[in-house]
Amino acid sequence: MDATTGTAPPRAAAAARLAGPLRPLWPFLLLLAIGLAMPLTGNEYWGLITTRMAIYWVLVAGLNLIVGYAGQLAIGYVALLAIGAYTTSVLAAGNVLPPLPAFAALGVAGLAGAVFGVVVGLPALRLRTFYFAMTTLGFATIVTQITLAWQDVTGGGIGIAGPMLPAPFDTTWGFLYFCLGFAAICTWLTANIARSRFGRALVAVRDAEVAAEASGIHKPKLLVLVFILAGALAAMAGGLFATLQTYITPDAFTFDLSLLFFIAVLIGGRGSILGPLLGTAILTVLPEIAAPLAAWSTFLYAALLLVIVLAMPGGIAALIDPRNRRNLPENRVIGPQPAALDALLGRREVPAPLTLRGIVLAFGGVRAIDGVDLEVTPGQVHGLIGPNGSGKTTTLNVISGYYRPEAGSMAIGPAPLPAGKPQGRAGLRIARTFQTPRLIGEASVLENVMIGGTTDGRTGFAEALLALPRQRQEEREFEARARLALEAVGLAGLAEARADRLQHSELRFMEIARALMLRPAFLLLDEPAAGLSTEEIRRLGALIRGISRHGTGVLLVEHHADLIFDICDQVTVLNLGKVLAAGTPAEIRVHKEVVSAYLGA
Repeated sequence: MDATTGTAPPRAAAAARLAGPLRPLWPFLLLLAIGLAMPLTGNEYWGLITTRMAIYWVLVAGLNLIVGYAGQLAIGYVALLAIGAYTTSVLAAGNVLPPLPAFAALGVAGLAGAVFGVVVGLPALRLRTFYFAMTTLGFATIVTQITLAWQDVTGGGIGIAGPMLPAPFDTTWGFLYFCLGFAAICTWLTANIARSRFGRALVAVRDAEVAAEASGIHKPKLLVLVFILAGALAAMAGGLFATLQTYITPDAFTFDLSLLFFIAVLIGGRGSILGPLLGTAILTVLPEIAAPLAAWSTFLYAALLLVIVLAMPGGIAALIDPRNRRNLPENRVIGPQPAALDALLGRREVPAPLTLRGIVLAFGGVRAIDGVDLEVTPGQVHGLIGPNGSGKTTTLNVISGYYRPEAGSMAIGPAPLPAGKPQGRAGLRIARTFQTPRLIGEASVLENVMIGGTTDGRTGFAEALLALPRQRQEEREFEARARLALEAVGLAGLAEARADRLQHSELRFMEIARALMLRPAFLLLDEPAAGLSTEEIRRLGALIRGISRHGTGVLLVEHHADLIFDICDQVTVLNLGKVLAAGTPAEIRVHKEVVSAYLGA
């Protein structure tokens, strides 16, 4: 420390800046160093175990994006390991075509894995949870039966010799280094995806699918891209597995092995790269330590999974996540900053009004909305009130595209607003919040807010995979915008905290920040004041008015009548799905039917 200025010397400051980005990498570098040091032990047996660990991780790294990030229960990924192993071995042996070099055969196996990864994953677009898990197990059974029946190519039950890599990778230690290098590359690739808008979109689909759709995330396209990547990695892991085994038979691809891959992700923890990596290492080494209990492997896996679920449901990732141990300030106060709204929203061209004409929607013969007319004017706050069950949230869901009306029309100015298609609303700058805050608990507050800007992403999946400069620049822009949004709603000091550690009122404001990431032309707020204190409601009202002054049309569903009458320019009252009254707050206050049906004496 410089005694005169009170600042660190330039060299120390530069070292501190360098250590910042490298700090999250040290666990990965330590594991890699341990693997690279294995030849120093002179124990080739443990060298083979380390090689197997690296190969398994190549598969699990991709599977982690599907199971840990997207939340899809893909249990039968041993099928893709088998496809990659047999494709590489058959092509290298020349059983179908002239023999290919081992590396070329491995590349073709990756392409085959990408194709079959989509085949395995397509049911996930329609099937959920255990139904999808059963389809992956069924696919694994089909692959096993094909390898047994196609004897001319696969050798049937006798099997086929695995490929041999060229020198210097044809020795125990040479192959270990190759597999470690390939595993390191796969770790880098999947970590790039996890840290990008695609990774945030995956966890949004997993934990808050409705909010993901409102942010413009197209689940089918996203999952197909991830299934392609995970399938390619799994198949190439299969090619390396065949090389390690030197000879493969269908018996090598057991249900126990598939279970190992799946449990490695579960005990590692959701939304983490390091956790599943450690889980893979533990489950690879564990059978070697407990070799006498090999016959009980399935039971041991089940017992281990049960212990993890009961003792640490967040897995290894939750134990090593420093955000769980960081103390949050007590007596926190939410203090929105209007100046940040100026920087975030700026001056924009005022859009045309959002209009609804004669909207009708029924559920089982009961008309939830019955001929509703509504107009949300840019730069104004429009209140939508009424008793419970009057159709307020249903109206928001129709505007948001979650429900298709049976009659009526919607438009923004002269342009029709198509019914349905909730993912398309973000592209039209229509943002919303929900009655119950939709959050991704394992993600930080900052990451939750950044999800709101997904539709503005312009870089492709391949750019994110390789962390190209344009993608890194886009991420910096997203982060800067998200921090502005958090400052605007008064949560800037909680940006790095886990979202599930926030108070209820803070989650309300966080959702508004996520909506502001879109720089919306229209903002739909569904009971944002629910559960807030009187002072927090006052600050919320000032925030909403500040948003509207920047040209955003706000449609506010709320039960706090004082808030509605304090900040709204227009108010529409619904009762039993019909418009009971519409006008200024002053007109609504004295409307006899409104007072009788909703406001009371």
